[in-house]
Amino acid sequence: MNVFNVLGVAVSKLNLESAGEYILKALATGEKGYICVTGVHGVSEAQKDPEFRAILNRAYLNTPDGMPLVWLGKYHFGQEVNRVYGPDLMLAICAATEDSPYSHFFFGGGNGVADTLSLKLKKRFPGMKIAGKYTPPFRPLSATEENELVNLVGDKKPAIIWVGLSTPKQEKFMAGYLQKLETTLMIGVGAAFDFHAGTVRQAPKWIQHSGLEWLFRLCLEPKRLWRRYLKNNPLFLFRLALQSTGLRKFPIEY
Repeated sequence: MNVFNVLGVAVSKLNLESAGEYILKALATGEKGYICVTGVHGVSEAQKDPEFRAILNRAYLNTPDGMPLVWLGKYHFGQEVNRVYGPDLMLAICAATEDSPYSHFFFGGGNGVADTLSLKLKKRFPGMKIAGKYTPPFRPLSATEENELVNLVGDKKPAIIWVGLSTPKQEKFMAGYLQKLETTLMIGVGAAFDFHAGTVRQAPKWIQHSGLEWLFRLCLEPKRLWRRYLKNNPLFLFRLALQSTGLRKFPIEY
């Protein structure tokens, strides 16, 4: 797997089609791993958290989600790199595994979100196998809750566990629980749960591809997101300038 270095984060050379091919290959061979869908926010969080940066770099795939990462990928690899957006990846894999033996499990979302998500995806993909769902509390799982989850997943043995938490919480969850849970792949897709359940409005396609989706989301949720975007985005550009000019090295560390 070829990667390109974005501030010490190894981002995979991917587009939606090739990401799907890698995922189907892992399912067919039973190769366990977790998949991170990473944008500017994830790369920025990784600058202050070496543990999180290593989690991203050890992922089976670390897809270019945000358009700035896509543009950097195109600079390195040309048209072989395109956006692998969490909500789009989720729909593509649900479609590709419809009427197959591979089942899906949903972990995350607020109260009722995973239930609504399951119903809507099942309606869209009638042949899709949904093994179960689990809505976690907004804190680390207790020992009792962890045992409940391990037993639930162990009973169903889903091929894919979709994780809908925030970054870096979902990536740390996947890295910590991959070996504890009887599944092949864990895929962190963040807000895709809310988008596909219809609880949060998704940006129009032209905004998604313009690099301005952050602004659209900021307008919808200013209290929650203003610190993330108004601080992280300028810092990201500053660090990227340091990396591109060679004034500072950002090695990929595992």
